[in-house]
Amino acid sequence: MVTKTESYFSWLALPVYVWQGLAVRKRTERMEPPDLEKTSHIKGKGTPLRVMVVGDSSAAGVGVDTAEDSLGGHLLRILNEKSKRPVTVHICGNNSATAGALRDHVVPNLAREEYDYISLNIGTNDAKNFHSGKRFCKEFGTLLYALQARFPHAQIIWGGVIDLGQVPALPNPLNKILSIRSRIIDRNGKILCNERGAFAPKSKWKVISENFARDGFHASSLGYERWADELAGYILTIEQSSTTQTKRASK
Repeated sequence: MVTKTESYFSWLALPVYVWQGLAVRKRTERMEPPDLEKTSHIKGKGTPLRVMVVGDSSAAGVGVDTAEDSLGGHLLRILNEKSKRPVTVHICGNNSATAGALRDHVVPNLAREEYDYISLNIGTNDAKNFHSGKRFCKEFGTLLYALQARFPHAQIIWGGVIDLGQVPALPNPLNKILSIRSRIIDRNGKILCNERGAFAPKSKWKVISENFARDGFHASSLGYERWADELAGYILTIEQSSTTQTKRASK
């Protein structure tokens, strides 16, 4: 929950955000994404699970050195281990992407493949870039529509935005300012997901030091693994629910 007072404070503190943000950016290590195969497969038995991971630097795996340690790499392995089914994961990560940039420059260029699930990871840069709640609603809402139009059979799962106030790389008061902006984005995104048929599950992922890479901002291998484990569990819960409903309908 974000109060009006907090929202007003964040805008009044914009000069502080700019000044301190530039200093943090200057001294923070710029990590490159690992060399990822765009599409990875793993064998199993039964119906394949097809997932696309699309979004910002978290989708690209920034923070780790190998594809296996990225969100998509862990998700491929964990889904296969838990389901024993064949799994395909396609990764489309874009550094510094916002909801609007993803909608306008990425989605139109994605191949029209069949996916069962889309893991959508976007919103952190909208918060960092001080996008207003109104702007984010417009851009994120139309991003959901664009993905649904291009991949009509896929279930979209939005990862949400963590409270940036607890991120190790951000000093005080920058962390307090971005905490407000990130909570606005997270709240609005969840409302839009509910309205437009996407999933936005509540995450149990903890904002603790061991879940972060050495830059103190992106996830570590352990952080991505925990994220992927939670996402895989959610996907398989949907799968189980769908199977149950199909069996009931056939009786």
